[in-house]
Amino acid sequence: MNRALEVAVRASVGAVAAAAVAVFLPIAFGLMPDRFFGASCTAGEALGTRLACYRFMWNTITVGVFIGIIGPMIGTFLVHREMALIGETLAHTAFAGVAFGTLLFAGTGWDVRLLLVALGAAIVGALGVQALAKRTGSYGDVPIAIVLTGSFALGTLFIDLGGGFAFVDINSYLFGNISITDDRSVTLMALVSLAVVVVVSLAYKQLLFITFDERAARVARVPVAGYNGLLIVLTALVIVGSMQILGVILVAAMLVVPVAAASLVAGSFRETLYTSIVVGEFAVLSGLVLSWLFELRPGGTIVVVAIACYLLAVVRTGRTGSAPTSH
Repeated sequence: MNRALEVAVRASVGAVAAAAVAVFLPIAFGLMPDRFFGASCTAGEALGTRLACYRFMWNTITVGVFIGIIGPMIGTFLVHREMALIGETLAHTAFAGVAFGTLLFAGTGWDVRLLLVALGAAIVGALGVQALAKRTGSYGDVPIAIVLTGSFALGTLFIDLGGGFAFVDINSYLFGNISITDDRSVTLMALVSLAVVVVVSLAYKQLLFITFDERAARVARVPVAGYNGLLIVLTALVIVGSMQILGVILVAAMLVVPVAAASLVAGSFRETLYTSIVVGEFAVLSGLVLSWLFELRPGGTIVVVAIACYLLAVVRTGRTGSAPTSH
């Protein structure tokens, strides 16, 4: 990565962090004064749009900003460990949790309780993958395929048991729906994001050590199993928080595609981490704007923008992907 690009990436990450602390965390916790929304509405109307006048739009943007941070953050570790498909597995496990939660709370519609049930299911699925992987000796295709297909099968059975869930549009879970990002969901996403960022910051050195040389980490008496479990639980948190906008089918893309694009231009693990966050934020915000303008599903639009960034990086570098080996 050349010096100018590195400076631009670090400045962008700083701007994202500042905006998250100064704007989006206060919105998530209901601390932003009404005059902020009034001023935003006035500014939007001056630009010919009333989108900024709707609170659910701010909820959606807030959740999107958090997704753009924690998705690539966790995804960087997963991609470097060749565990990219684990996100897809946990997404389907979370879907089974949502289906079961809807069966429990039939008639209540979308509720933050569904996210909590989905989170529990995703964590159970994550630990199940880890247990099967330990039995088979690696994070191979077999344990991932078993948990992925099994959890989705359970989800479909729960749907049938609930009579098709007439009270809840199941497509909202499969493809994402910005209208379900209510205040409680946004607050939960903020808490999840804070937890992920704090834990990764505290355990960064250990996670990095295990990512690049798990055998040496064992020799150094690093509790590898514990950190593997921690990483997979963090992945479950990211998946459940992100499925509100992206949906089950596409949520794993935000763990992989921004990192794949960043790895083509970055020269180290840390540069990949920072660059992937920038790519993730660009994909989320651009995708949301395009989805509003052309009345498209936000999940698909966000992922298409992210893939476009990846293809642009491929054209620019002439490579299709290789993870940086330096820290």
